[in-house]
Order: sequence, then C-alpha cells, then structure tokens
Amino acid sequence: MKKTFTPADVLLPRKGIDMNKWAVVSCDQFTSQRSYWEKVKEHVGDGYSTLNLILPEAYLEDDDSSERIEKINKTMREYLSEGIFETYENCYILVERSTAYSPTRVGIIGKVDLEAFCFTGQSTSIIRPTEGVVIERIPPRLAIRKNAALELPHILLLIDDKDEPVISPIYEKRDSFKKLYDFELNMNGGHLMGYLIDGNELDSRLASLFNKESQRRKYGRETNFIFAVGDGNHSLATAKTHWENIKQTLTDEEKETHPARYCLCEIESIYCEGIIFEPIHRVVFGANEDFINYMQNRLKGERILLMSYEGKEYAANVSVSTPEAIRDIQDAIDEYIASHAGVGVDYIHGYEHLMNVAEETHSVAIIMPSIIKTDLFKYVLENGVLPRKAFSMGEAEEKRYYVEARKIVR
Repeated sequence: MKKTFTPADVLLPRKGIDMNKWAVVSCDQFTSQRSYWEKVKEHVGDGYSTLNLILPEAYLEDDDSSERIEKINKTMREYLSEGIFETYENCYILVERSTAYSPTRVGIIGKVDLEAFCFTGQSTSIIRPTEGVVIERIPPRLAIRKNAALELPHILLLIDDKDEPVISPIYEKRDSFKKLYDFELNMNGGHLMGYLIDGNELDSRLASLFNKESQRRKYGRETNFIFAVGDGNHSLATAKTHWENIKQTLTDEEKETHPARYCLCEIESIYCEGIIFEPIHRVVFGANEDFINYMQNRLKGERILLMSYEGKEYAANVSVSTPEAIRDIQDAIDEYIASHAGVGVDYIHGYEHLMNVAEETHSVAIIMPSIIKTDLFKYVLENGVLPRKAFSMGEAEEKRYYVEARKIVR
C-alpha cells in the first residue's frame, strides 16, 4: 500500500536569521483585527520573515490583494535565489510547542499525498475533512497558491493512536535527535523547538493505525479513515484543487513525482494533553436587538446559549448536542444574513478577542459551545463532517506558526 504521510524536503532559514521575526502565526487568524498584523509588520521590519510569504486573510478581500499576491510570489523567488534556506532532504521534523494556555504540544512535520484526500461529498478517503468546505472560499486562496514557488504549512492533521501511541514514544527520545531550532515566538505565541528524527520508527508506528482489530475496538468497524483535518480544512482543500488543476497537464509518470501532488503539514495525536478543543465564536456585524430576538425565537433546545451586545448579556436555547447546536446556530446566522443587507459574520478564536471585536464594531457576540475532542473520529466516521467552524485547536495565539517551507514547483 502506498504511504500517505511521508518524509519531505524541508526548507528552513539558514543560521543567522532571526527566527523570532521569521515565524508568524497562520494567515487565517485575527481576520477582524488588522491591528494585530500591523504590530507583526512593525516587529518584523526589514528582516527576513514568513510574513512576506503569506497574505493574512484580514487583507484577503482588499482591492490590492492581487498586487499583494504578486509581491508574495516575487519574494518567494528572491528568498530562494538569495540562498536564505537550508534544505533538509527526505526528513521528518518533530516539533515541540509550549504556550501560555496549554501544556506542551507535540507534532511531526512531513508531507501528505493529496490523492489520499477528498473534501467533496461523503468522503471515504484516508484523510478526511472535519468540517464542510465552503467552495466559495477556495478561489481567492487558490490565486495565492497558483503561482507560488513555496508552501508554508499551517495544516494540522489529527491521528487517533489510543491503542498504539505513534508520536509520544518518539518524543521521549528527543534528546537523542539533532535540534534544528529553539526559540521564542513573537506576539505571545509561546516557545518552539524542532528536531530531526528517525523516520523508520515513525513509519512503523503509523502503519499500526491501519490495524483492523484496533479499529474495531475503537469504532466498532473497519475503516481507512486515518487522518482527520484538525486545522486548515480550506488550506488543504485549496492544495488539493491546485493539484487537480496541475495534473491535467502531466503524463502519468510526471503525476507520481510532481511536488504539487503533496502538501507539507503537521500530524498530532488527538490524545496529546496540549491539544485543547476551543469553540470558535461568532461576531455578527451590523446586527442589533432585532437579530437577538430572531435568534431567541429561531433556536430551540435545553442548553443555554449566551449572546452579548453593547455590554448586555442575552440568552437563547439550543440543543444539548454540541454538533447539532453549532449547526442550528450557523444555519440561523446564515438565514438572517441572507435576508438582511449589511449584516455579516466573522469567526473569532478566544473569548477576550471576541468581546474586543464586538465592542469595537458595536456588533453581537455569540459565545459558542465546545466539542469533546475524543468524540471527533467516531463522529466524522458515523456522520460525516461537523458544521463549519465547529472547533479550534487552542486559542488564536496557539495556532501554528510558519517556520518550515517546501518547494511546490519543479
């Protein structure tokens, strides 16, 4: 059987580059807080940084986004030609992250075969989305990747290694591996360390996830569902779409080895203590008491949902089932927006960030319920995807920072 998660040719900044300026948080964070990104820009200054290789989604819909994308692609080529990268060929990287919010979180960087991922319909692939992909969100992201020489990963894939741990035994040996980096992340991101690891042990342990007996114990059935997209659903869907476009121009032989067929990502165990599923809150712009009354009448159930507007707290009732509650809330928001011009929604990580955005924009804040992380694999296997924006793997500052890169052109 062809392996899905394999070693990659990983690019890291050469020695002497300020890693604190180099690494920035994933582009889909702080979408309603441009002040965050302006502070990052001020911190980076003229230094080498992944900030120059991404387009923060806070600016995605600006009129000058095409110019920004062109500049990003040019900077990628310049970074490659200037030799600022060191290449670690055919490798896995163990990453250890500590933050102000949670204990140590551990993952392993490698590449996944996009042929093993499907995000349309009822997916039966080895890698499966955990939320519905909004097709309309792909084209602007595809415009960024289309002419990019590099990819920088913020995709996190989860594995259910309850019976036979995959990552933790390797992490216990970290002191025997070569350390690649060790530095403080900017903007309250915590601390990050990376190690070059032995790939043979990882490959062997990953193979155990396909054990049919173990799957029957965990799920009551056999399955090829091994990797759940914990973060970066739309980024992985964009990479898949990009690959589907490219492979139409390739021979069968070229399809096997083209770098765009693969996507750099990090795998993590869902049982890692540092992985905490946080809710993704909603802020509804242009809404007022009329929207709150609508939500109170539209939603039904035995659980209390809290909303906030102009310093006052309001309650509505929702289902005791968290997935059902999130679905009902999102459906209600979507229906209201469709019939009310000037009303929009954004998805906010962290209660304090939510309240700040709601206060600054005079909008309605919706405090969302939390998903139980250990139920994720069984739920997706039995029901398909969760409602969109159902959970976040940690707070906004805990999201993956861009450090590694990989070439996606020949």
